[in-house]
Amino acid sequence: MADTQTVSGRTRGMGELIDIAGKVTEIAPFGHTLAALANERPEIVGLTADMGRYSDILPFRDAHPNRFFNVGMAEQSLIMTAAGLAKTGKIAYCTTYSVFITRRAYDFVALACAHSMANVKIFAGMPGLVNGYGATHQATEDLNMMRGIADLTIIDPCDATELKQVVRAVADIPGTVYVRSLRGKVPVELGADYTFEVGKAKVLRPGRDVGIISTGYMTSRALDAAKVAQDAGVDAGVLHVGTIKPFDATSVIEFASRFERLIVAENHKTSGGLASLVVEALYEAGIVKPMIKIGLADSFFECGSQEYLEAKYGVDLPRFTRAIIDAQ
Repeated sequence: MADTQTVSGRTRGMGELIDIAGKVTEIAPFGHTLAALANERPEIVGLTADMGRYSDILPFRDAHPNRFFNVGMAEQSLIMTAAGLAKTGKIAYCTTYSVFITRRAYDFVALACAHSMANVKIFAGMPGLVNGYGATHQATEDLNMMRGIADLTIIDPCDATELKQVVRAVADIPGTVYVRSLRGKVPVELGADYTFEVGKAKVLRPGRDVGIISTGYMTSRALDAAKVAQDAGVDAGVLHVGTIKPFDATSVIEFASRFERLIVAENHKTSGGLASLVVEALYEAGIVKPMIKIGLADSFFECGSQEYLEAKYGVDLPRFTRAIIDAQ
């Protein structure tokens, strides 16, 4: 018998629920998908740096205890162990917070993994302003840093639907992959017809008046803001850039060419991440258009709930909606 129940009038499957905002969410999609994939791929192993509970890899640990490794609070050892396992023919899925990977193990990712094209898949949780523990735990510059590593694929999924597809897709992407992972109760935003393709941006909403180019969970915010702006008579298009590297400049240029004004949104500093990539692509194509950047300032941020931090630093839904309407 299927493990389902009904919440707020909807029937849901195992791991899925309705949150207080009325959105469908899925619990630990990364861990559950990895556990299922490992049933099919015996070469998969899972590792964490004492962050099993907080990186959602516990479903994998429970299903495959002999293929799970906790190296303790030692991110450099995490990456080196993963690289070593990859040398023996394993596909090593690593998990910890993104800030610990980028600030503590950067050199190891670059040389032990990317330089050797090691089959290491890094699922870096709590990127950007998602983490409420303040500047010590907020990776607000990780895209800028990781873009500088050659032969590294960088993915920033939108929701649970895309994250689950990414978990499966990276097993067959050559070399090292860095994923800005989503953890806990992850919203389901994309339709069942959505298909992740590495290096390919996807138009989620065609639009007419304003073009939004976004990545990560800010694509979810973009879709919400576009719906609100629609009531104000502004039809906004949304292009989701799920892969930061390799960057799909062709799709970005084609999408941007259709609009007089653009908005770029990311859960990252507005320098060095998606906005910089978009500006570079448009400039090289000879395109100059007014652009609003929704993202984080070049600063350190305080502790607080995600709702509080987003409102204080201007990346919440009202700010996003106002930007769409003002751009018209």
